[in-house]
Amino acid sequence: MRPRFGYGTNGLTDLRLDDALGLLADLGYSGVGLTLDHMHLDPLAPDLAARTRRVARRLNRLGLTVTVETGARYVLDPRRKHGPSLLDPAPQRRADRVRLLIRAVQVAADLNAHAVHCFSGITPDGTDDAIAWRRLADALTPVLAAASGAGVPLAIEPEPGHLLATLADFHHLRHLLGDPAALGLTLDIGHCQCLEPESPADCVRAAAPWLRHVQIEDMRRGVHEHLPFGDGEIDFPPVLRALAATGYQGLTVVELPRHSHAGPELASRSLEFLRRADQLAATGPAAQEAAPQGGTS
Repeated sequence: MRPRFGYGTNGLTDLRLDDALGLLADLGYSGVGLTLDHMHLDPLAPDLAARTRRVARRLNRLGLTVTVETGARYVLDPRRKHGPSLLDPAPQRRADRVRLLIRAVQVAADLNAHAVHCFSGITPDGTDDAIAWRRLADALTPVLAAASGAGVPLAIEPEPGHLLATLADFHHLRHLLGDPAALGLTLDIGHCQCLEPESPADCVRAAAPWLRHVQIEDMRRGVHEHLPFGDGEIDFPPVLRALAATGYQGLTVVELPRHSHAGPELASRSLEFLRRADQLAATGPAAQEAAPQGGTS
């Protein structure tokens, strides 16, 4: 089972969505990580259902599969990045995020997406961890109910600096919620390099039973900066070999949200890099000695 690669639209924000999807299909990607935002399938604008149907037809014509991502920076609050979160002290503001996620679940069902991605948010100043975890669990309960009803898993992402930052935090939430079937994991390979105690390949193996979505980019230890492939420290063939061994069937989506200015070129070079790395992964550990050195630039 070889990985199916996608590219995130949050790294193609200078392109219209139709153009971005056409680009990815022409390059040979298997799918797309579609971030719901004002420039790409705005979840708050009128006629969402009709617009979603048009996107579904476009994806079908192009032969692209999709994951729905909800990491838009200012989709709910034009002045607060990623605000409000599921941890916001104000119940009404938490409810705004819950409604967005439930809407994302419906969009995902209409697009036949394999997962909906989300994250916890940063713990607000002065908030006790126990209270923050309870807020997160309570806020996710109706989202998980919607996901279960729609048959679309909710894949929460450990995010550096957030309440839920690590794989251990994911398991804490899972147990807090009673291990619901609809709750899965988004594993960001760069985040594993950034802060997990185990290697990215070991993280893939540990996460396998709950893996519903994968994001991939390069990164350095201790620095949360999404980098083009080859500009960081990750050895990718072992990661892709581990991913293939899990039987994971979803998308592995390139996540370069701060590189939209060079999106088309990076989309091309990223797929070339990943295909080379996957060829090395498929031939076994010894082949890595012949791995190309240097970045994608």
